[in-house]
Amino acid sequence: MTAYEPEGATGRPGGADQRGAPGADAGYDAVVLAGGAARRLGGEDKPGVRVGGRTLLDRVLAACADAARTVVVARPRPTARPVEWAREDPPGGGPLAALDAGLRHTGAPYVLVLSADLPFLEEKTVRRLLDTLRAGTPHENPGVSRPARDGHATRIEGPGDRHDGHGTRADGSGTRLDGVLLTDPDGRDQPLVAVYRADALRRELGALAAEHGSLSGLPLRRLVAALDLARITDPVASFDCDTWDDIAAARARIREHGHVLDEWISAVKDELGIDLDVDTGVLLDLARDAAHGVARPAAPLTTFLVGYAAARAGGGPEAVAEAARKAAALALRWADEDTPVARPDNGSPAAPPTPATEPDAG
Repeated sequence: MTAYEPEGATGRPGGADQRGAPGADAGYDAVVLAGGAARRLGGEDKPGVRVGGRTLLDRVLAACADAARTVVVARPRPTARPVEWAREDPPGGGPLAALDAGLRHTGAPYVLVLSADLPFLEEKTVRRLLDTLRAGTPHENPGVSRPARDGHATRIEGPGDRHDGHGTRADGSGTRLDGVLLTDPDGRDQPLVAVYRADALRRELGALAAEHGSLSGLPLRRLVAALDLARITDPVASFDCDTWDDIAAARARIREHGHVLDEWISAVKDELGIDLDVDTGVLLDLARDAAHGVARPAAPLTTFLVGYAAARAGGGPEAVAEAARKAAALALRWADEDTPVARPDNGSPAAPPTPATEPDAG
């Protein structure tokens, strides 16, 4: 496996580039909480449990691969993508202490906060969370609600609720979203599948620390209650693995017909250190043409050669598509030559040419 070996609890792994200094990127940073005792797994290292050949932690890291920097709060271990490591003080101080430790390594205006046990979280869900917070317009997103800050009444914003494009309402009230989180199928908040404004997190974590003397041992609900949040329902992305039954259900789902190919391709790309999105339909069509028009072993060998040629051409989806196009055209030409050629006189296949046995009389 292509892995980034950690150098230390607060250092960068193996010289990996985390794309700039804090605050240099106007996008988002990610904080992944990967500690905890995993008591319902018998003390197993939950982030290291594999689903579809990849650890739960690596699956989560793939969903936030475009973060300006990614901070994992946990004991360092090899990962498929470069990360920074942090630890709460003292270790085992709970999610708020861990979040505070990770937040100290970030500088982007938005912070994606994730647990390390989300097998089905995808980049599109991360994008939806970010887009909702940036726009501050939950009414434009189906399934988004924004409860009142007292935690009791819930309202859905309507077309009359305008915002300035920065998450601030344009009606003069000055109210803006502090974050957007997912809810599970039962409507429960999942504050560790959420994106927040970094300034709001720092403000409320600081207030909680000042009130209680420490963040250690405080529940996440204290933070959630203090923030103005929108909710998005996503039953699949919010699925987390707390028990071995959850692990078994996740492993079974990825082997279902509708998921297995995408899961396998994602696992292979992580294993080989490839970060490339290509049209798998093009490659599958090429493999079919090579198998039917030439021979079955031609399919995997041809697709391998296409990948090699694309790499030599500089890589990228365009290089793969062009190499696949050339190979597919060749496979079709090859198959055409195996089609009997009709003679113009009686329509029967033409006999192969024979060498001349006497001089040309002409």
